[in-house]
Amino acid sequence: MAGDRTMSVHTLDRPEDLKALLKEDRGDDCLPCKLVGSAAFIGLGAYTYFSGNSQLEQQKARILASKSRFGMRSRRMGIASISLGLAAMGFWRLAG
Repeated sequence: MAGDRTMSVHTLDRPEDLKALLKEDRGDDCLPCKLVGSAAFIGLGAYTYFSGNSQLEQQKARILASKSRFGMRSRRMGIASISLGLAAMGFWRLAG
């Protein structure tokens, strides 16, 4: 291997700079990759919100009859928070 260089023990004994390692490891994504990834997360968040609320409405009578300690309000909040989290990951992916 002609391109390999041998490193001394002194060089290997030193800790590497974390910021430099993270900068090297980051990698650059192309714009289409960012758009597709962010659109997937945002779309998944929207689908989760609408389908989750639709299913809740279908099961509303059963949920209320079960006298569960988790009523409609907490279930709606759960669906909304999952959807919001997925959409936020999409916007984070787009910005990053």
